[in-house]
Amino acid sequence: MSKPELMQYVENLTEKREFPSFKAGDTITVSYKIKEGNKERIQQFQGVVLQRSGSGSTETFTVRKISGNTGVERIFPFSSPFIDSIIVNKHGVVRRARIFYLRNLRGKKARIKERRM
Repeated sequence: MSKPELMQYVENLTEKREFPSFKAGDTITVSYKIKEGNKERIQQFQGVVLQRSGSGSTETFTVRKISGNTGVERIFPFSSPFIDSIIVNKHGVVRRARIFYLRNLRGKKARIKERRM
């Protein structure tokens, strides 16, 4: 098998799940399954999408939230079996695909305008 055929074969093995469409600047809530010992629970992670990266089975997205007074970023792979659901809370208006400038902003400057639907 050549490399493209092998990649196609692996992508067909992974189950494709449908999530709502979102992009950088949107506020989303990711429900993530966490295993602790023999118990499993679902943890919510709500924040602003900084970027979407990759394509196909290797696609990821980065979500940033402020916890206490500290910025917390988490990278989620789309093909992760631990993602339970993704809910889009707000659609934001940004002019970039990667909004890393948000890391340097604090308080009211870190707000993102909401897109009218």
